[in-house]
Amino acid sequence: MENFDNSEKKKKFVPSIETELRRRQVSVPEVTYRASGINFMGKRIKSLIFTNDIPIIVNNNAQAIMSVYPFTPQLKIVSAIMEVASVPVFVGIGGGTTSGLRVVNIGLQAELMGAAGVVVNAPMSNDNIKVISRALDIAVIATVITEYDDIKGKVDAGARILNIAGGKKTAELVKYTRQIVGDEFPIIATGGHTDEHILETIDAGANAITYTPMSSAEIFSEVMEKYRLNMKEKEQ
Repeated sequence: MENFDNSEKKKKFVPSIETELRRRQVSVPEVTYRASGINFMGKRIKSLIFTNDIPIIVNNNAQAIMSVYPFTPQLKIVSAIMEVASVPVFVGIGGGTTSGLRVVNIGLQAELMGAAGVVVNAPMSNDNIKVISRALDIAVIATVITEYDDIKGKVDAGARILNIAGGKKTAELVKYTRQIVGDEFPIIATGGHTDEHILETIDAGANAITYTPMSSAEIFSEVMEKYRLNMKEKEQ
């Protein structure tokens, strides 16, 4: 009988299927999938793409969409994103200038439209989080941006997931948050643009990683530059 070492298992080959017209897409970094993931209603999510860009939402391989933007939430935006997304969507419903009963109403409408969860920004009061969490069936995701946030207060108020967005200090903030909420509370965190930063954030305790892609305009600019080079080569 042949001996083999179980600790040195070969990485399984994964067949890849692409089509000619849909070959170009935004892909999240492969290291993102080293995260443990968060189980949302039977679906394990390790990667989220942070965008409100409809073409990007249609053409990416992330397991979920994080739709948060710096404007007052509007249901027509939620509706447009829900219409085209083929994966779970987590939508921002306020927290800065938008709060109170308006946020609860937006959250209820987002839930009825099919959102997998709602995201509240860091300034959202714990009292508001409590009201939202009692009114909605879907998960309330509370954003944490600094160690000065009332992290425990957000959890006690009913936040079921924390969304860590600490800029360059995200990994440090995740580690700090873990000390407060323990090892099992679900955490989503921004991973940065390099494999090193993503792995650092995962090692700090993030269960899922949010990836920010280039915009459609930036991608199109690169495509046009390739077209120009191809035309130049043909002329020569």
